[in-house]
Amino acid sequence: MNHPGTSLLEEAIRSERDAGRLAPYGLAVIKSEGTFSWVNAAGARLLGRAVDLLVGTPSPFPASETSSASDTGLFEYDSERIAAWEDSQGRLRDLAFRVHSLTKGEGVVAAFRDVTDERHRQRRVAAIARSAAKLASQGSLAATLDALAEEVLQTDAVAAVQILTIDPGSQTLRIMGSAGFGHWPDFFDRLVECQERGASLVMIEALHGAEPIVVSDRWSAIRTDPAWEPLHQYLGELRWESFASVPLIIRGRVGGVLNVFFSPGQTVAGTTLDFLVAMADQAAVAVDYVALLQRERDVVRREERQRLARDLHDSIVQQVFSISMQAKSLEILGQRNSSVAAAPVRRIADEVGLLSQTVLADLRAMVHELRPVSATELGGLEEAVRALVDSTTNRTGMRFSIVAGQGLDSIDSSMADDAYRIVAEAVHNVVKHADASKVVIRLAVRKAMLRGTVTDDGCGLPPDAGKGSGYGLQTMRERAEQWGGNLTVGAGRSTGTVVKFTLPITGQAPTANRRRMS
Repeated sequence: MNHPGTSLLEEAIRSERDAGRLAPYGLAVIKSEGTFSWVNAAGARLLGRAVDLLVGTPSPFPASETSSASDTGLFEYDSERIAAWEDSQGRLRDLAFRVHSLTKGEGVVAAFRDVTDERHRQRRVAAIARSAAKLASQGSLAATLDALAEEVLQTDAVAAVQILTIDPGSQTLRIMGSAGFGHWPDFFDRLVECQERGASLVMIEALHGAEPIVVSDRWSAIRTDPAWEPLHQYLGELRWESFASVPLIIRGRVGGVLNVFFSPGQTVAGTTLDFLVAMADQAAVAVDYVALLQRERDVVRREERQRLARDLHDSIVQQVFSISMQAKSLEILGQRNSSVAAAPVRRIADEVGLLSQTVLADLRAMVHELRPVSATELGGLEEAVRALVDSTTNRTGMRFSIVAGQGLDSIDSSMADDAYRIVAEAVHNVVKHADASKVVIRLAVRKAMLRGTVTDDGCGLPPDAGKGSGYGLQTMRERAEQWGGNLTVGAGRSTGTVVKFTLPITGQAPTANRRRMS
């Protein structure tokens, strides 16, 4: 069906295109009720459907020249507006358009072009810039990689993203960032089961080859493969088709992998793959930064132990030497044949007593600062916490109450060590900042979670607390997040502060209890 003026519009567009002033435009006449009544050949190609299949169907363009972007759910793009359109292949396209009203209220003529690739490029550049900024602003590796995964998810037609890293000690994989899929605590257990059934893991090939791998129709192959049955439900939660796995290269070695699950109809090549490599590089920088920071902290710990050794020599050794000299004085007094006056004996005894108390206080402080290498060395998490409480009580006089539930002795030793160090850091903060008289520590295992709280009756949180800027708070949160858990710091019910943490016992452990996948 032809409308008056459409042939003239086509001729004007063709003339502009032939002159090299614009890309091929589609033309369409939209009835007042919002359906196509005519589409030119270029428009049909852009819309991905035959003309006769478009006529009479709803249009993505507004039926009125005066419709605003907010009225139609559209948004502005420079001086044009953008409409979303799904072609016959199920691919979402971004169409930039302008509309002009026809006479006698017959609807509008829409001139439109496909800007999908252009907008993808712009979003990718913006995503790379935002992710680089997040490297400097996020407080922990898990938070940073979650943010990077979200950037990838929002940029292209992506269903889900996973960022996995390799633990340097155990050489096991763990999920450190994700977006799209839900959280399944036993994901890795199921993945290992799939591998043992004979399933081929593309990400392992990418890790070994240190090169990106793209597999089209990956979901079609997985959902019909019995070896993948343990993860069929998980992978079937979202609508996806192709899969890409891009290794994270850190100082010349592979330190992890970026997995991307693409929505149906997407071609994964060229600029798309370049963008994924750029985001994988960002993730690699984040992982490398955290590793460097950890090494720096290890150096700080060694230097702190050396300082304590110097203090031990310069302070306690000297005090013990003074005690021995006073004891020698008593020995000399005792060897006299005549009676000894009470005054010098009392003076020496007082000095020995004072020196002994000073030595004892200094030793307790140093033992507390050194802390045990592992909670298991003191008989498990509960015993380690009780030893910490006894030491702190002797040193400060602060009152403690410990409420320990069942199942603490069955916790993985690495998790117990991290939980102990979270509690120890919280107690240290109370002693240093809270001006508290009592602390209550609760530890329990409930619903496959290790839960802990440290509550004090002190002066409460300072105005800038909870921002994660302090080294102690950041370290505590990192210890919780590496197990897939979380940590919060808040005000008590009436006074004081409450530190709460939860660690999923079935979550992805960062060390030896994860089986190596190779």
